[in-house]
Amino acid sequence: MDIGLIVFGLAGLLTLVCFMPPLAGRVKLPYSVLLAIVGCLLGIGLHLHGWAPPVLSDLLDTIERFEISSETFLTVFLPVLLFETALAMNVRRLMDDIGPILMMAIVAVVVCTVAVGFVVDAVSSYGIVACLLLGAIVATTDPVAVVGIFREVGAPKRLTTLVEGESLFNDAASIALYSVLLAVLGGTGTLSVSGVFTDFVVHFVGGGLAGFAMGRGACFLFAWLRGYPTAEITLTLTLAYLSFFISEHYLGVSGVVATVIAGLVVGSTGRTRMSPVTFEHLASSWEQFGFWANSLIFIFAAMLVPKLMAATDLQELMLVVVVFVVTLVARGVVVFGLLPLLGLTRFGTKVSTPYKTVMMWGGLRGAVSLALALAVTEQNAVPEDTRHFIAVVTTGFVLATLFINGMTLRPLIRMLGLNQLSMAERTIRNQVLVVALAGIQEKTNEVANTDHINPEARDRISAVFDASLASVHDGQVSQMTDEQRVSVGLAILAQREQELFFDILKAQIVDWRLAESLLARSERLEDVVRAGGLAGFERGMVADVRYSIAFRVALRMHYTFGFQSWLAYELGRRFASLLTKQSVAQRLIVFSREQIAPLLGETAAQKIVAVHQRRLDLIGHALQALNLQYPSYALWLQESYLGRTAREFERIRYHDMLEQSLISGEVYADLMAQLKSRWRHIDRHPPLDMELGAAELITRVPLFEGLNADSLRAISKLLRPRLALPDQAILTRGRHGQEMCFVASGAVEVRLPDGTTVELGSGEFFGELALLGELDVVLDVHSRGYSKLLMLSLRDVHALLARDADLKDRVQVVAKQRQRAIEVWKQFSETGEVTPPTAPTVPLDSSASSVQSGAVRPPVPPSTPNEA
Repeated sequence: MDIGLIVFGLAGLLTLVCFMPPLAGRVKLPYSVLLAIVGCLLGIGLHLHGWAPPVLSDLLDTIERFEISSETFLTVFLPVLLFETALAMNVRRLMDDIGPILMMAIVAVVVCTVAVGFVVDAVSSYGIVACLLLGAIVATTDPVAVVGIFREVGAPKRLTTLVEGESLFNDAASIALYSVLLAVLGGTGTLSVSGVFTDFVVHFVGGGLAGFAMGRGACFLFAWLRGYPTAEITLTLTLAYLSFFISEHYLGVSGVVATVIAGLVVGSTGRTRMSPVTFEHLASSWEQFGFWANSLIFIFAAMLVPKLMAATDLQELMLVVVVFVVTLVARGVVVFGLLPLLGLTRFGTKVSTPYKTVMMWGGLRGAVSLALALAVTEQNAVPEDTRHFIAVVTTGFVLATLFINGMTLRPLIRMLGLNQLSMAERTIRNQVLVVALAGIQEKTNEVANTDHINPEARDRISAVFDASLASVHDGQVSQMTDEQRVSVGLAILAQREQELFFDILKAQIVDWRLAESLLARSERLEDVVRAGGLAGFERGMVADVRYSIAFRVALRMHYTFGFQSWLAYELGRRFASLLTKQSVAQRLIVFSREQIAPLLGETAAQKIVAVHQRRLDLIGHALQALNLQYPSYALWLQESYLGRTAREFERIRYHDMLEQSLISGEVYADLMAQLKSRWRHIDRHPPLDMELGAAELITRVPLFEGLNADSLRAISKLLRPRLALPDQAILTRGRHGQEMCFVASGAVEVRLPDGTTVELGSGEFFGELALLGELDVVLDVHSRGYSKLLMLSLRDVHALLARDADLKDRVQVVAKQRQRAIEVWKQFSETGEVTPPTAPTVPLDSSASSVQSGAVRPPVPPSTPNEA
């Protein structure tokens, strides 16, 4: 076929499609249903266009000669539809409902296939394999029609996520069953439960792994393409096709699952790797791609309907009715029978009855089912009557779901009230109107005065504002409880926090790795706010400053093997994360006072500010410990943060001047080159210096002062450097009596049984009493900040003291005085009296005295808590 005619035909169809969305809105029909109607009419008109003028007649002739095969549907259109839906999905929301989604995507497909297969086999003569194949074809749902209706009526976001998530994955399950059953029907395979199960698992899991690998690879390549938005968006388009084709034809796994997972990876991770301009345009570009693919696939599929249904008899129409009823019952069994059982386990979440009703009725079928049925008609190995049976019943069933379910889904959602705002949401909406309209009215009056607008015109405009304000006067926020207002306010701030983090990413103030972590933690915080309100936020803000799993693993590797580089990286990452969170938390407090107070009232705003102030205190406490231990690195972080902010301000200023034609493109390019050169130094990331070399650190311990070089070298070989985190327990019960610790830098706190505490600073040590067998006392020791310790094991202590008599004397002096102090404390606890201690018999030199100054003072009976 001539390439010019192909372009002519596609351009004509796309022109027709342009008028479908507004027409669907006018006639109150779902967009997919209208496309099906137009496609059917177009399929009929292709054979009856002798009356048409030359241009229209040639267009219809060209469209009629299009060779539309099942491979065209599955290879050209399906990857785009899947990738576009996956790209727009919120992975966090998807994972929250992954149990119900997989139940509907996998179990529902199997149940539908089996139910349709056995029932149709009982009422027809086509054989069990052909009937099971029909069941697999009609089991896959189409999200486009349903989601379009959801968006029109304002259905809840979670309901949309459930239906979209199901449709993303059930195509893979359906196509996997379809492939096995088609091979059996064609005589090249055998039907067995184990064979079907194995094939499905390999296809599904393999496709997921392939899609994840290719999605992560694309995210890595975004760094190379950064700054070239057209190239980055093109890479996402090629990823959709390559992930599908490579998985299907080279890896032998599910291309559907691979494309879906690749889209989810790019949608969740890729946004932090792309340039800011790219991500702003990515969603709109893929919305356009999806519109083209969805419109064309429905038009082409519907054009085949008249041909497929031309020779339909009454028996086949009855089978369509049977399939419609059986699929609806099978879906109802899964939705109302199995989903509640899943909700009782930790893998499921509760789904309300209205949601389940819409999920059951909203299982519309679409172009994928028609494409699979068309593929059967292309298989010469399948008997002709079976091909005709599958094509006719599938086509009739798809039309039934579109016209019956699709046209009644909108009234059903409205009848169940799923399109209505809750009382709290209505009250907030009204309060937003009051705040917004009052401010806009004031600004409008200022414009009228400045521009000398006729007072009559100004009064007419003011009347519009007054009428709107009067209509919402009864819905004031005072109808909500304080708890409701605080919960709503915290949810607003959680969304605002994500916006701020994304703005920081776009300004390149933090790198993409840290941005991923910040955005993920912010989304988790929003989840706990929506689930638990104020109490959930308080739990979430405590969890937000905890050490990450990667940090804990790095710390364990450091303790076990002495690795320091990974721990240094995680410390630096935590440093930057806390600094960024501190900046955002401060902005949220200002936002609460300026925006939340007028919206929700001063009482709610004060509570929200108070809880965010406590969060800021937690962040500040964690940050202070790092600042004290690593002041140089903290200074660089602040310099980098401020410098990156200044760089972004400068970039925006030059861009605005270019947009306003104040400067030429050449001048702009030169200014941007100077900008990069001016601020290049802030991107040079210095390493966090946390080296804990024993040879260096032992020189900070006064106990080791004056020892000869051989002794110091011997000690440095025995001592094991360790980093203790703030509030981390040291010498826990399992390690008591096995190690002696020296504080090289930082401070630790010894908590005594009576509630008193003793603080030990740099150069002091603990744990020697149990090691030397002087006294069996279990010390409760915690690090005050990021403390660098030197650990000495029981065996090494005895070996070291046996070789160095001078060091042994120093340790014993301190040990005896501490032992005496503990005996005094015990005596006082039992009798209330203290026997004066005897003077030490071993003279102390200057170095020993320096050790005793902080660590050896005996804990006399305190009169107040925390007094040592």
